[in-house]
Amino acid sequence: MAETKPETALYCGWAPLHDTLYRGYHDEEWGVPEYDSRALWEKFQLDGHQAGLSWITILRKRETMRAEFDGFDPEKIAKWDQARIDKALLNPGIIRSPKKVTATISNAQIYLDMRDKGETFSDYLWNFVDGKPIVNKLDNWKNVPAKTPLSETIAKDMKKRGFKFCGPVIVYAAMQAVGIVNDHEVSCPRHKQVQEFYR
Repeated sequence: MAETKPETALYCGWAPLHDTLYRGYHDEEWGVPEYDSRALWEKFQLDGHQAGLSWITILRKRETMRAEFDGFDPEKIAKWDQARIDKALLNPGIIRSPKKVTATISNAQIYLDMRDKGETFSDYLWNFVDGKPIVNKLDNWKNVPAKTPLSETIAKDMKKRGFKFCGPVIVYAAMQAVGIVNDHEVSCPRHKQVQEFYR
């Protein structure tokens, strides 16, 4: 009689069953295509704050960060002054990096400038893949690249526009998270499920 593989083998190995927060993020959010500009911008900011840290660190602080950063509303963040920056940096529930906080403000201003010129952040990102998610067929999450030629192209363009904390590794992590690329393992049920949300 053939040995039955444990259920954990059916899911992406980076999302352990014992960590309900991490697993919930994998099962409900990661890889689902996001088309809302503000939500996309928030995810890119969170990944920027992750630089040099693990994603679980950001995930555990995400709700506190959302509260401190005014719901990641670009309209509000773009108006932050030094007093507001200082207030945020007193909050132990966020990543207290002055460079990352000021980068978020600058990124909000660029986001609004794009919008005012008639270019949504969503259209900007999805146009790099002609509006169609890239579906990879990974047999093991450990084989996922840290960056790709496409993430390097997007990162280069974002930097040209003035965005900060948007290197190719950060960009690729964000691409995976918002479903621009489907990097669930093929044995993971979510690999197929997230495709139901494709436009």
